[in-house]
Amino acid sequence: MRQHDERPRFHLAFPVRDLAEARAFYGELLGCPEGRSSAEWVDFDFFGHQIVAHLSPNERAHKEYNHVDGENVPVRHFGVVLAMDEWSQLAEKLSRAHVDFVIAPVVRFKGQVGEQATFFIRDPSGNALEFKAFHDETRIFAQ
Repeated sequence: MRQHDERPRFHLAFPVRDLAEARAFYGELLGCPEGRSSAEWVDFDFFGHQIVAHLSPNERAHKEYNHVDGENVPVRHFGVVLAMDEWSQLAEKLSRAHVDFVIAPVVRFKGQVGEQATFFIRDPSGNALEFKAFHDETRIFAQ
């Protein structure tokens, strides 16, 4: 049974064009431990959440955006809220690895209730991922 102070884990399945690319990106670059797998899918521990890369080589990533605080944010994306120091370390690691940012590390909604650090990247299959952090996590859902 889950402890009261623990958050539920989410599960997300998403398409990838190549499992070896997915393993290199999620496993090696992002450091997500690999779980179970088959010839058509692979599980990853995505910062405590279960994501599953399903082989679907003909799937095309969505290319549509919404305008959010001066940035074009990919509509179809997933991500994780990290502690600020963990977010900073990952942003630095990806910068050192010369990852192309869709949206480079930035603080969005400065001085507002929803102020957050964020950046977006794409995996090799074109899936958009957002990594964000709040100085005060009680503000995640604040209006």
